[in-house]
Amino acid sequence: MSSLPKCPECGSEHTYEDGAMYVCPECAHEWARDVVSGDAEQGLVVRDAFGNVLNDGDSVTVIKDLKVKGTSSVVKVGTKVKVMRLVDGDHNIDCRIEGIGAMQLKSEFVKKA
Repeated sequence: MSSLPKCPECGSEHTYEDGAMYVCPECAHEWARDVVSGDAEQGLVVRDAFGNVLNDGDSVTVIKDLKVKGTSSVVKVGTKVKVMRLVDGDHNIDCRIEGIGAMQLKSEFVKKA
């Protein structure tokens, strides 16, 4: 029997290790090895593009030019952003960017500063 945990998203038993992460081949969900017990006990866990855990109030840096939907504005690479709060969903970082205003970012496009 495998000692690897089941996928917390789909419950698949076919998980495998990839560096410091577990990966589910069925739903492509990835999670850190130290978060085996699940997100329910630890609350919302949001990770940046490099796997670092983000918290409310952290500073992050944008790692890719991001077009702002509905405008001609662009958030440039290297822009520092202060995380106001982390939320559940696709765009899981609520923040305010100087010159643009309040917006939501995906954690996959930022790194912890």
